[in-house]
Amino acid sequence: MNTTTKKSIRRTLRGIVMSAAMNKTIVVRVTRARWHPKYRRQYRISKKFKVHDEHNAYKVGDMVECVETRPISKEKRWRVVTSSPAR
Repeated sequence: MNTTTKKSIRRTLRGIVMSAAMNKTIVVRVTRARWHPKYRRQYRISKKFKVHDEHNAYKVGDMVECVETRPISKEKRWRVVTSSPAR
């Protein structure tokens, strides 16, 4: 019998903490660059994600890396993996 293990590929995001006012939740802004199809110029797109922070360890301005996970609440589908000091 051939058994293969299927490794799940989870997306990771890196962004800056915008809000840490909620309990066990932080709001992270992720910015990425896109090319405009007509004008051939780069422009930035920002999007906010609600991320699970189990120990309330992160503050506004921290750079965090988060990974996709199962739904934790209505809007939380991400959790914090690592962080770096504030800029």
